[in-house]
Amino acid sequence: MRQLKPFVFFVPFVLLLFSIGYSLIDANGFLASVKGMNDWILRYFGWLFSAGTLLFVVLCIWVYFSPLARVRIGGKEAKPLLTRWQWFSIILCTTIAIGILFWGTAEPLYHLHAPPAGAGVDADTAGAARFAMSTMFMHWTFTPYSIYTVAGLMFALGYYNYKQSFSLSAMLFPVLGRKTARWGNLIDAVSLYSLVAGMAASLGAGTLTISGGLERYLGIPDTPMLLMATTFFIVLVFVVSAITGLTNGIKSLSNINTYAFMGIALFALVFGPTRFLFTMGAEGLVDYVRTFLPRSLGLDVEKSWADSWTVFYWANWLAWAPVSAAFLGRIAVGYTVRDFIHYNLLLPSIFGILWMGIFSGNALYIDFFSSSADLYGALQTEGPENVVYAVLDQLPLPHVLGITFFLTAFLSYVSGADANTSAMGGLCSTGISPESPEPPAWIKIAWGGIIGITAWVMVAYAGIDGIKMASNLGGYPALFLILLVSAGLIKILLTIRKHPLDGIAG
Repeated sequence: MRQLKPFVFFVPFVLLLFSIGYSLIDANGFLASVKGMNDWILRYFGWLFSAGTLLFVVLCIWVYFSPLARVRIGGKEAKPLLTRWQWFSIILCTTIAIGILFWGTAEPLYHLHAPPAGAGVDADTAGAARFAMSTMFMHWTFTPYSIYTVAGLMFALGYYNYKQSFSLSAMLFPVLGRKTARWGNLIDAVSLYSLVAGMAASLGAGTLTISGGLERYLGIPDTPMLLMATTFFIVLVFVVSAITGLTNGIKSLSNINTYAFMGIALFALVFGPTRFLFTMGAEGLVDYVRTFLPRSLGLDVEKSWADSWTVFYWANWLAWAPVSAAFLGRIAVGYTVRDFIHYNLLLPSIFGILWMGIFSGNALYIDFFSSSADLYGALQTEGPENVVYAVLDQLPLPHVLGITFFLTAFLSYVSGADANTSAMGGLCSTGISPESPEPPAWIKIAWGGIIGITAWVMVAYAGIDGIKMASNLGGYPALFLILLVSAGLIKILLTIRKHPLDGIAG
């Protein structure tokens, strides 16, 4: 019989209540406190974030060409839960969530108009545009997905091949051995706080964006009641989807969402400045490859810029990675480790390159090369969430395209929240196993309600910046956790020939 793990559930819950209360009482003080902690971490450990994420990329390459790549997750006889298309669509939608949709058009404008001094390019030049495009590839493709891949792979092997319990400590079994279980609750609780705070901040941003789209395209006034109704509807949909389980809700939503992504991207490619998009995308990709090593280590730009952009991103991805790894690892059963790298690293990164090439390229073209709209002005006055609508307004059928886009954004957030809510519920429950993988519905409902209330309170009364940065602080313990996980992966790689795992695929 499944029961609640009180420590895992209540510790992040109480921490979240404290964060909300502090933010409501003194929003500026709360933001200043977490910003001070964040700045301290970046000042003294920024180099470790850079070196660590580069290590994760190297490890993925090593695994891909090692005997471990032939190991079948779950053992030789394990059967997949999902078809390859279902697997890809779920991974894509649950890892993208909502960020790539809006930062894909907003972020390159920052880099175009204010590139770092060490980049060797002047603001508002073709060189700055090329730098902006290559930076988008750096922040949204192979490096961040390698974080998820290392963590997710080690969870999959720990849970299925090493037969550990459904806990994030399963990732550490190669390092800790029989001592693994005693660390499980602490690791799960800390990771859950980071994810819940991050999901609440993301839901808050998504709510603002979707309500803004409703006002822009349907004429519905953007009022506190609309924000409440939008938040409630999003939470209702992702909780109901999570309750239905993997085989129904997540799978169906992700399938629809992936086709919507592809349709919108193809439309923006065909009816946008197509030749420019190919040219700028290719130039940015060449610059990305050429500068990958120094950019990864922050050697070719000033440290303050690297800390506030690249390292800040790595902290954000790391904060979400442990709990996301539990979901990504769970759905990988029946496939080989090499398949895992294909679907969790290579294919999402290729999609990211194509998406950024199209949407970042459109934003750069509109704002700088054609000057058909002042996107940078829109960014400063309306916020990054609304830049994408200004881009869509420059394409044919902007009204239809805009409505389609914010519906896709809605589905995108729901897909990611659905998957993470299921993983969160599993980490808070006893008795989760491959044969009985779903946690009790009430735990999923509880987390959905907590996330929704937090998001609405932040949006309506305190702003989401503080809670978002508080979530980012979770990247600090997550960095050390995944570095320890990486040590376990290296141990497996060095001993795989002497101590082969069950599941070598012929």
